[in-house]
Amino acid sequence: MSAPIEDYALVGDQETAAMVGRDGSVDWLCLPRFDSPACLAALLGTEDNGFWRLAPTSGGRCTSRAYRPGTLVLDTLWETPAGTVRVTDFMPPRARLPSLVRVVEGLSGSVTVRSALRLRFHQGRVVPWVRDLGHCTVAVAGPDAVWLGADGIVRVVPGPDTVDWEMTLTAGHRLTLTLVWAPSHRPEPPAPLPLPAETVLKETVDHWHRWTARCRYQGPWRDAVVRSLVTLKALTYAPTGGIVAAATTSLPGSIGGERNWDHRFCWLRDSTLALSCLLRSGYRDEARAWLDWLVRAIAGDPADLQTVYGVGGQRLLPETEAPWLPGYAGSRPVRFGNSTAHQFQLDVYGEVLDTLWLALRAGIPIPAHVWTLVEAFMDHLLRHWREPDHGLWQMPGPGRRFVHSKVMAWVAADRALRMGEALGRTGSSARWRSLRDEVHREVCREGWDAGQRSFVQSYGSPALDASALLIPRLGFLPVTDPRVLGTVRAMRRLEHGGFLRRYGQGSTGDGGQDLDGLGGTEGTFVACSLWYAEALAATGQPERARELFERVLDIRNDVGLLAEQWDPDAGRHLGNTPQASSHIALVETAFALTPETQGLTSSWKSKAYREAR
Repeated sequence: MSAPIEDYALVGDQETAAMVGRDGSVDWLCLPRFDSPACLAALLGTEDNGFWRLAPTSGGRCTSRAYRPGTLVLDTLWETPAGTVRVTDFMPPRARLPSLVRVVEGLSGSVTVRSALRLRFHQGRVVPWVRDLGHCTVAVAGPDAVWLGADGIVRVVPGPDTVDWEMTLTAGHRLTLTLVWAPSHRPEPPAPLPLPAETVLKETVDHWHRWTARCRYQGPWRDAVVRSLVTLKALTYAPTGGIVAAATTSLPGSIGGERNWDHRFCWLRDSTLALSCLLRSGYRDEARAWLDWLVRAIAGDPADLQTVYGVGGQRLLPETEAPWLPGYAGSRPVRFGNSTAHQFQLDVYGEVLDTLWLALRAGIPIPAHVWTLVEAFMDHLLRHWREPDHGLWQMPGPGRRFVHSKVMAWVAADRALRMGEALGRTGSSARWRSLRDEVHREVCREGWDAGQRSFVQSYGSPALDASALLIPRLGFLPVTDPRVLGTVRAMRRLEHGGFLRRYGQGSTGDGGQDLDGLGGTEGTFVACSLWYAEALAATGQPERARELFERVLDIRNDVGLLAEQWDPDAGRHLGNTPQASSHIALVETAFALTPETQGLTSSWKSKAYREAR
């Protein structure tokens, strides 16, 4: 049986991450970076696909666990009849090579603890050649080598394909195990092995404390906001500033179904909200790094703009399937890579220009050559904005005229005009203003359903879509407009178990053939539920907004993490985890619901957005 998705906690070094279960097992680890092949992949299969468990030999789930406040250092406690032990897991911020450090300490009594490591390189498939070198153990397969060392006297428990160590700990005794990845052509182990636990642990804790001290949010939900910001930082690939959507791939949106995607990449649809979240929270350097990543990634012909890029900005993300992995809870196929990168998605042009405008408003310098890119984007949009696309949710099948996509075309024209005015570049203003006006008229005519008194998902469809909640936030219509108020009221039809689906589950939103053509019924979307809370607050319903926000806080797992989706019927997380968009939306909603923070670049009520049409 697969452990619940919410059983997993994240530790990382801002270049990759490990997922640690409540049973003390690391069941997911890609080395040396987020999008590398996994060497521990039991999360998507069985223990035969790789794991590293460190726990009392009596087994079972831990008694309790928690991150140290304001850090990504995880403490897990086991209270057994024989005594109590604590395991501390962390990944030191990357200096040279990625390392996972696990410190086990006896707190009382006498407890026998076992470390069982089974490495499987190349996405849980390849059995490595394992050698015991006395002072450490090394596992090698192809380009990868993993070295494991311990700083105490341990008894090696022979196993056919695992590295098992066993030790008995009494109160005050501690053992450090260090796993380090290195290219296999290195002839010597990384030194020192294991890492000096006291030193690297203090450095790691201090690193996170310095970072979280910069958080500007001081409202009633500060702990939740800080945890979300730490998670967002952990999902940032430090060398480039790119932010991955999640640390995992192929965790299902529908248990046993095919809604399994690889989220270890960077989506343009998250760009504006990510930048807003970082700026409002006081993380200007991170915002600038994300903007720099964005500008590098999108460089080139506007016709080649992708929906998603790799952490280094790479464009080739070939999607493959892994038939040797049975999938989480039997959910197949397991996918690596993302074929939707090359879908035509009209909204990304608006996302990019909105992000550039937000940065300019915040005083972040925009490189001079970026204006040429803005002009090229607008020339492309002038020719192609009427075409159908695959929309915000990257729908399979034939393209449609999605309302959100057309709204984002309006956003692109609006932000280009604003940037032009701010930079003294108004040569194309007449054409762009004409485009903005034409798009606005068409959306209000074709995207509005008078019978439902709501904007819908696509022209001619009665289906609702949670993305319509972003219309006032984007400045397309003021929050007081009757059409906005009607749309927010209509979202009740997307509610399920107190949360919000991203769109109706059938062709009419009430049943029948799925809108996306995929089998199975997915859960409610965490980010959409938070957009709903923010919209409720903006439309004069603060009590409902706060109630919904608190409901989302209640579904976080025991260490404060959120996946992409929530299943209210089964009471469990669904989809990849932890999900950046869920945590970004949590931070943004906390700011929106905290009156004393409204001056911190609120996108609903700021002067720039009020001036929008």
